[in-house]
Amino acid sequence: MRKPPLPLLLCLGLFGCMVGPDYQPPEIDTPAAYRYADKEARDLSNTLWWEQFQDPVLNDLIRTALQENKDIKIAAARVEQFQGRYGETRSLLFPQVGLDAQGQRSRSPRDNGPVPLDPSVDPVFNNYQALLSVNWELDVWGRLRRLSESARADLLASEEGRRSVILSLVSSVATSYVTLRDLDRELEISRTTAKARGDSYEIFKLRFGAGVISEMELAQNQSEYERTLASVAQFEPLVAQQENALAVLLGRNPGPILRGRDLGQLALPSVPAGLPSDLLQRRPDLHQAELNLISANAQIGAAKAQYFPTISLTGLLGSVSNQLSNLFTGPAATWSYGVAASMPIFTAGGIAGQVQQAEAFQQQTLLTYQQAIQSAFRDVENALIASTKSREQMAYQDRQVEALRTYAHYARLRYDNGYTSYIEVLDAERSLFDAELNYTRTRATVFTSMIDLYKATGGGWVTKADELTVSGQQHQ
Repeated sequence: MRKPPLPLLLCLGLFGCMVGPDYQPPEIDTPAAYRYADKEARDLSNTLWWEQFQDPVLNDLIRTALQENKDIKIAAARVEQFQGRYGETRSLLFPQVGLDAQGQRSRSPRDNGPVPLDPSVDPVFNNYQALLSVNWELDVWGRLRRLSESARADLLASEEGRRSVILSLVSSVATSYVTLRDLDRELEISRTTAKARGDSYEIFKLRFGAGVISEMELAQNQSEYERTLASVAQFEPLVAQQENALAVLLGRNPGPILRGRDLGQLALPSVPAGLPSDLLQRRPDLHQAELNLISANAQIGAAKAQYFPTISLTGLLGSVSNQLSNLFTGPAATWSYGVAASMPIFTAGGIAGQVQQAEAFQQQTLLTYQQAIQSAFRDVENALIASTKSREQMAYQDRQVEALRTYAHYARLRYDNGYTSYIEVLDAERSLFDAELNYTRTRATVFTSMIDLYKATGGGWVTKADELTVSGQQHQ
């Protein structure tokens, strides 16, 4: 029987069939449009949207976070890990060459069993060898190519994971900064109100001592003064805690944060445009989920390939000599080559179990991918709703604050002229204080909803932010 020629074996190794299913992108049901899409929306998803706030301090904070944040560095190290894994897996497609060199000096005993060593023979002898070995597994059934395909998808998924960290980090820094400026403003309102009520309380104590007002009116005034002092004590630790949270995002130890523009001076970003189908190209987390699906799909083929024979080419070339000086001479040469094959006969369901695991995991990643897409649509819808309705709410509250300022002004005049009781003044000032706080919170919600919208829609801005990360690392 003729042996298969070596060129045929090489062709089988390089161009053999691939067991297992080839990846086919799943069908995705995308909405035709968003329910709350802004008619004035502009395609700003590829710009550094946080610069629209027009606050240089915020720009510097985001740049610092991109260069110093620990999550970014962890994600980058994870990419390096998967890059090494891909290189290791892909190397199995090529011949594995090794070198073994050895030198040995030995002595045999003269009295060696029933036949002693001849006295004329030197019991001390040397052995030197240098062998070059080659082993190449022919990927006839595509097992190694499937493993390489899976490792490559994992590498690309880790890169998309790093981009997802960038997306979340920028959004978190911007949101934390807006929240900090919101708390600063609420603390300022509380302190201003507390000072005004403290001055009023001192006047009321004098008027009570002169018998002009009753103790009930003094107690009413004091209760509102103490209420605003309690608000100051409430907001002061919240400001410090928010500073600490933002400092950690910047890769620093907890501490104070530099301030830029007040909340009322920040410019509101424009609403980005885009269709629901754009999310599949914009969101790095969706890219990552699909690459995980590609990797899991390839693992099915790698598992099924174990049913078939493993064929390897082996070879050895070298020299063996008793004298080091003769090691590389013609008589010392040695060589060998061959073909090795192995095939499972009975595994008691071991391979079938691995195939079942791979197929089940592929179904998990498919459902995870579909769920990620649905969650992305939900995130955009929620951000659009929050952006639209919070701006409407802020407009209403703005008019409410102005109305309550007028109410408080005239209530104080009526009380000073003896036309009403102090209860009306307390009611007006309490309502104004609460309305000012609520207006500030709603204004912060308008900004955070816009940040959430840019985060939810993704876009080319992630690439631009990534460039800031790379440039920061190059300058270190």
